[in-house]
Amino acid sequence: MQSGVRHLVSIDDLSLAEIQALFEHAKQFSTDLRAWSHLCPGLISASLFYEPSTRTRLSFESAMLRLGGGVLTAADMRSSSASKGESLADTVRVVGGSYADLIVLRHASEGAARLAAQYSPVPVVNAGDGSHEHPTQTLCDLYNLWIERGRIDGIHVVLSGDLRYSRTIHSFVYALARFGANIVCVPLPGFELPGYVMQRLREEFGVEPTRADVSRLGDLARECDAMYLTPQKPHQLSLFTDAKGLAVERVDALYMTRPQTERYTADELSRTRVVHLGKEEMAAESLREAVVMHPLPRRDEISPDMDSDPRSIYFKQAARGVPIRMAILGMLLNRIDLSAPGERVVQPMYPVTRGSNPCANPTCISRTESRHVTPSYRLASRAPVRAYCAFCSQELPHRWVGCSTTGLFHERDSPAARKIRPDHLVFLRDEADALGQGFAAAVRPTQPS
Repeated sequence: MQSGVRHLVSIDDLSLAEIQALFEHAKQFSTDLRAWSHLCPGLISASLFYEPSTRTRLSFESAMLRLGGGVLTAADMRSSSASKGESLADTVRVVGGSYADLIVLRHASEGAARLAAQYSPVPVVNAGDGSHEHPTQTLCDLYNLWIERGRIDGIHVVLSGDLRYSRTIHSFVYALARFGANIVCVPLPGFELPGYVMQRLREEFGVEPTRADVSRLGDLARECDAMYLTPQKPHQLSLFTDAKGLAVERVDALYMTRPQTERYTADELSRTRVVHLGKEEMAAESLREAVVMHPLPRRDEISPDMDSDPRSIYFKQAARGVPIRMAILGMLLNRIDLSAPGERVVQPMYPVTRGSNPCANPTCISRTESRHVTPSYRLASRAPVRAYCAFCSQELPHRWVGCSTTGLFHERDSPAARKIRPDHLVFLRDEADALGQGFAAAVRPTQPS
């Protein structure tokens, strides 16, 4: 990663204090969007979009123009030099060399923005990488909650629809957990939050999943296996509830998502159903005061008759994307001072120094980019040794670990495995993989007779 250059790849790249400071700047910008053209004159942002986008791309370009800068647009990178085989790493080095002062990137592969940040000489903003993360949409969503509710900690947010493939939801749920919000997941059947997202919520944010009683949500959740996610510790009431789980008494915000059909397998497409939200569903007792949010575009999941409902803020939500992205650009281009560093979620990443790429995700950038990518990992725990891909965040499927210095391999939950230095770990699928890579089995202690 280029020294001294700050990127926005994940929502984790910002501390809570920095997020709050961005909100304050965005609120100030929103008072008169035309009054800030003196901040970025002569600076240029480049939009590199390998996937279609309307709101994200245009809101970033509008934000840069309102700050007095210029924009370069490559709205369909599939017809650019990428079609000739140019790597993402080479593209960002060229564009960041003298063409632009900042790159806004959308890409189909999970972890693409992380790779781009390793090679770009200018700031990279992740505008969505596969089904992984979408941090600027998350900042927009958090900003809307802050404007509408005055706070984020302690509020109750229902997430409904496709929670498996929605990168917006994945970034959003991490941020909500960090702020201490209570989350109710009402997914389409078969499209629940991925296991790696749930694992991270438990391990890093202390979130406790509890079965949710969503009877007071009415028809919205009648066929759903809903989950209540509460931060820090199990909700005390969960100790005294029946098998139905913790009751959802009230909701501050309802966040709808569309089916991400562009990422579905043929089998998933054949069984896709849509969660529908209209006036009838919003009559449920617990939803009477809830604001309705959606990242857009929508399909059939929100009825047009909700557009005139004062609880629906999804068009306001899209409009507020401009001032929050003005604040993001101003921060990364060093044109505004947040003066609020705080603590960020920073975990070291280690390169894979031996063997093949241990990430099994076929759409991870470490799999789809054949050059310039060094597969890397971050540790999730030491007992047992668990790790996840540093690019796509999915857990590495391994049963054994080797030590690159001793040449021995161990079961991942053994005491010896815990003592291996993180940068000396080698992840092994099975014993055959270990022996094939030249590792020797560690001598197991003799069991007492």
